Amino acid sequence: MLTDLPLIKQITHYFLHLVFPVFIALIFFRKNWKKAYFIMLATMLVDLDHLFADPVFDPSRNSIGFHFLHSYYAIAVYFLMLFFKGTPRIIAVGLLFHMLTDFQDFNLWGH
Repeated sequence: MLTDLPLIKQITHYFLHLVFPVFIALIFFRKNWKKAYFIMLATMLVDLDHLFADPVFDPSRNSIGFHFLHSYYAIAVYFLMLFFKGTPRIIAVGLLFHMLTDFQDFNLWGH
């Protein structure tokens, strides 16, 4: 059963990145949930900062605080974006949920 842990971790990671945002959109942006969902999916582009790392992917590396778009300064900007209305707020929710997903992926599941 423990050998399934990496698979469960991976499924959880991608579920939180790709599927769970539809529930966030339905709950918090009901009137424009489709737009909100696609904007939140687009926030996955934040992972482009991984391309500047060597190696690009390292399972023992915590994204939070390492990659520049995953830095604490960037997260502070994403938090401030919550105070704007409309699209900037949706982007902020998507980015912050992305950071939360990456945080739990490393810190709760281990490396």
